[in-house]
Amino acid sequence: MIKPIALSLLLASSLGAAPIPVYLGTQTGGKSKSEGIYATTFDPDNGSFGPVTLAAKYSQPGFLTLHPDKPLLYCTGTPLTPFEDKTDSIAAFRIEADGKLTFLKEGSTGGRGACHLNLDGTARTMAVANYGDGRISTVRLDAGGLPESVASVITNTGTGPNKVRQDKPHAHGVYFTKANNRLYIPDLGLDKVWVHPFDAATSKLGEPTFTSTEPGAGPRHMAFTADEKHAYIIDELDNTITACRNTDGKLEPIQRIGTLPEGWSGENTTAEIEISPDGRFVYGSNRGHDSIAVFSRDADSGRLTFVQHAPCGGKLPRHFKIAPGGKWLLCAHQETATLTALPLDPATGKLGAPGEPIACPNPICILFVMGRK
Repeated sequence: MIKPIALSLLLASSLGAAPIPVYLGTQTGGKSKSEGIYATTFDPDNGSFGPVTLAAKYSQPGFLTLHPDKPLLYCTGTPLTPFEDKTDSIAAFRIEADGKLTFLKEGSTGGRGACHLNLDGTARTMAVANYGDGRISTVRLDAGGLPESVASVITNTGTGPNKVRQDKPHAHGVYFTKANNRLYIPDLGLDKVWVHPFDAATSKLGEPTFTSTEPGAGPRHMAFTADEKHAYIIDELDNTITACRNTDGKLEPIQRIGTLPEGWSGENTTAEIEISPDGRFVYGSNRGHDSIAVFSRDADSGRLTFVQHAPCGGKLPRHFKIAPGGKWLLCAHQETATLTALPLDPATGKLGAPGEPIACPNPICILFVMGRK
């Protein structure tokens, strides 16, 4: 369990009145007004947000994660001091009692265009998906949780049928198993999900196997059930979710289901996917239709049934997260530079109308601090 960032928050939580600290990864540069990582709070009693403030300046802090038991936050980004090989960075920050972030150290991701990262079960290895050059990498962390050295870099080759988006490999997500012996990587460019053996003692990856998705699907992110018997892949390019049976590291596709309303013909790409805390529902975001697609899930077969398309209250919902407690879904809108909260009915899985949006410069990642493991 993540340690509270302040004693006052812990005391308030015991009274059932504490807002949940939230950090926001953003897109900087260009027309964006973002300066780095932002912070706010979310009140699950009424669905309201606190003020959005700058927690730390950093360039392109697109994806965030936390150390499991130290007050450390990590982000992908562009290094403060460029590396000789021009690779991207993992930056580590200390979470202060007031919610501000203090920069501690940065290290190379071993690739370019880093877009996703995840810690292994020992919290000594950070896996990184580098979308830009398609590399999959692991970075060794020291005992204090700071980046130490690149342990593995995997470079794949090939193309997909979409000549614009699949001109080369594009690793887009990294997911460790609970047993900490495998790493799954959706590759949007190659229409594959790679499965690498993982050695936690050395942080190194072994020779992979893979599962192919439909040609041109563009697998982006994935989510596993609690028992890891089923996995769900959201396919960015053809707007589908691929349901898979997962047996000893082998993914077997069992269903493909669309995320868009029948007959809708506007431009769209999918983005994030998440399973409800009780495992009964699956959610996926549509960028263009600007909605959250909701599906019920059969626990035995793993198959999905459509439930709802819920308007998300902004444009380009690149990321969303179900809040601790399971009664709200927070959505980050890249184009409109806003956050919204949608009430979630745990019994039906349905989402209600989004509340009033709050402004945040180009948010593309939501990270809760309390209530996470």
